[in-house]
Amino acid sequence: MGSDTITYVDLFAGVGGLSLGFEKEDFENVFSIDFDRDACKTYRRNFPDNALLEKDIKDLTEKEILDLTEGREVDAIIGGTPCQGFSMAGGIGRKFIDDPRNHLFREFARVVEILNPKLFVIENVARVFNHNKGKTREEILGLFGDLGYRTDCKVLNSADYGVPQIRSRIFFIGNRLGLANEFPKKTVEKHKTVGEVIAKLPRLESGGSSRIPNHVAMNHSAQMLEKMYYVSNGGSRADIPSDIRPKSGDVRKYIRYDSDKPSVCITGDMRKVFHYDQNRALTVRELARIQTFPDDFVFDGTRISQQMQVGNAVPPVLAQALAKTVKNQLKR
Repeated sequence: MGSDTITYVDLFAGVGGLSLGFEKEDFENVFSIDFDRDACKTYRRNFPDNALLEKDIKDLTEKEILDLTEGREVDAIIGGTPCQGFSMAGGIGRKFIDDPRNHLFREFARVVEILNPKLFVIENVARVFNHNKGKTREEILGLFGDLGYRTDCKVLNSADYGVPQIRSRIFFIGNRLGLANEFPKKTVEKHKTVGEVIAKLPRLESGGSSRIPNHVAMNHSAQMLEKMYYVSNGGSRADIPSDIRPKSGDVRKYIRYDSDKPSVCITGDMRKVFHYDQNRALTVRELARIQTFPDDFVFDGTRISQQMQVGNAVPPVLAQALAKTVKNQLKR
């Protein structure tokens, strides 16, 4: 490893959306960690040379962390911390950070304290920004400020960086170099559309498959096919005749993608959001394209697991924009 090499550790790595973006900017992996079995299988398949630890971060000891670095300095720690504690946080006088379900922020901070990187990047859901009247955001900033890191946060929309998807997420960037933190500037003026990125994939019927990895269609029931038949390009459940229209449930379901607009946010379950001109849900490959994963990035596990893996990832194109900005900070 040369002196010009920029090193990184990826916490809560998932399938490696952040890893892929950072490695496109020539960051070199020291180690990554995740505990989801299928996500780890996918990560190993696509990053065979990276050191991946399949383990709950809570069980990772300081000695293990230091042994994994093999004495190498870590320039950056990156990661998308899972966050589940919004309903409880602040409700009974308990701080967000102290909610057991949000311990992962503290675990991230623990690894930062042990490895003392020059800089870190955390991704999380956008509602952290205003949650509990901004107190949650301030708690997180304070957590890392107490470790000596100048920390700032900003909500970024993936569509502004060439991702064909409206996906807003908060990013925290902190450094111990005394520098002002920078966030990537928008890289596109005109948003990419769903049609631009998936139109050339082979057409599939419900239950159909292809030779392209992960381009396999869900096998829908006759009742579901009848409902989606009525929904127009960019349409909603309002297009479905009232006698068979779902009367309740998530309003983000029973809709069609609009071929001329960016996608709605890709989540872990897109089975009731339909292709704009084919009667089926999108395949994992189509979802992966919307998330900006290349076609040679192959997902392992069951199809619903693959969909979860795609939906939980940071889009690699946005990750690369972050990496480029971070690299410029580190080289000052």
